[in-house]
Amino acid sequence: MRKTLLLVPVVLLSACTWGITLDDAGKAVRTAWNGDVSQCQDLGKVTVSVMDHVGPIDRNDIKVRDELEVMARNEAAKMNADTIKPLAEPSDGSQPWGAYRCGRAGAPGPAAGTPASAASAPQTVPAAGFQTYPIKGH
Repeated sequence: MRKTLLLVPVVLLSACTWGITLDDAGKAVRTAWNGDVSQCQDLGKVTVSVMDHVGPIDRNDIKVRDELEVMARNEAAKMNADTIKPLAEPSDGSQPWGAYRCGRAGAPGPAAGTPASAASAPQTVPAAGFQTYPIKGH
């Protein structure tokens, strides 16, 4: 009985991420981490929120940020956006994102200071559904 009572909080905390998945339309939405969307059409703002704590326990900050990005990409896809950009840091489980239509030509490029060889390397999405980016200086 005691072991069951100890497992209940673990199961409840792990349940927090169920249901937040990147849908097919959201997979086509990129995140402009370098913030350069000057060549893009501004489609508006998306504010998303998730639970950042369960009772008195704070959730892992990385998981919260990850879920906020997934939700923002899904919502931006509904607006026919192909790029999102964080407008502020997450606060109390909520974060505003800008939604943009950049198209292929105006897509955000590599960050300033990226080596030329990395900047010219084609960005491909493997069958697993994730994308990799070169790390500066490596």
